[in-house]
Amino acid sequence: MMSVKFRKLALIGIGLIGSSIALAARRQGLAEVIAISTRKSETLEEARALNLGDIYTLDAAEAVRGADLVILCAPVGAYEAIAKAIGPALEPGAILSDVGSVKAHVVKVVGPHVPAGVSFIPGHPIAGTEHSGPSAGFAELFAGRWCILTPQPDVPQAQTEKLAAFWEGMGSDVEIMEAGHHDMVLAITSHIPHLIAYNIVGTADDLETVTKSEVIKFSAGGFRDFTRIAASDPVMWRDVFLTNREAVLEMLGRFLEDLSVLQRAVDSGDGPALESIFTRTRAIRRSIISAGQETAAPDFGRPHEAPPAPAAPLFVREHGGGDDA
Repeated sequence: MMSVKFRKLALIGIGLIGSSIALAARRQGLAEVIAISTRKSETLEEARALNLGDIYTLDAAEAVRGADLVILCAPVGAYEAIAKAIGPALEPGAILSDVGSVKAHVVKVVGPHVPAGVSFIPGHPIAGTEHSGPSAGFAELFAGRWCILTPQPDVPQAQTEKLAAFWEGMGSDVEIMEAGHHDMVLAITSHIPHLIAYNIVGTADDLETVTKSEVIKFSAGGFRDFTRIAASDPVMWRDVFLTNREAVLEMLGRFLEDLSVLQRAVDSGDGPALESIFTRTRAIRRSIISAGQETAAPDFGRPHEAPPAPAAPLFVREHGGGDDA
């Protein structure tokens, strides 16, 4: 694995992901100085009390001055305003990245404000919990998780490798992907499940024939899983659905078609059809566990210890571009 250490890491936004980056980067010695900026003074003071960084400021432009790695960790809806504010202050030769769950929108709104000489490499660590805020972070959040990078065409390969090494240093596996393809993949693996979770929990809450106390008291495992997902940051997920609208609607249409098939099978009493669908989907669950993406352990199976050193060199892997891949 390539060794990397940035001179100054600037984190713009300091919620669950930003605070986890700060903790992991400090633990692994990936940055000499960590600057933190956020728009709310109370959030900044919470980060200071947790000793997450070395520099604290409400001025995002001040935070990025002299930084050779800048990561946007705010809700995606705030990216355009942040990019306008920090663009003139970005250091030539720096890497600008982010952690948003959508990528094509990020390229569209941030790209025009990135000055020449700055490498723009949008990113997405596929890691999280239902908790938010600076105190929710922990250094092991990225251990054994994927981080997708979507470098722009003019970015030198060496810069992409350097950012990949940063994420690998925090325990992540890195995949290179085209931004539009990323958005289609995440629409079905993350965004639609969240939409379903928000809807089913809201439906249960709205049912007049079942009181809230009964919903909570008799929650089975399936409903509890939905409530965990539905407890995710409302602002962040509002922005995800607004900025990945086309991909979400496309995947939602396919989901509704498949849901209609299930509805017809239940209505007609077609047991073999139901069993066939359930057998196929159970195999997917087993594949996810076999791939190491889930266990029954707390915190989504993440070990609360430093990521182990890889037994062999890790390579940045290319993933082809088309949405039909």
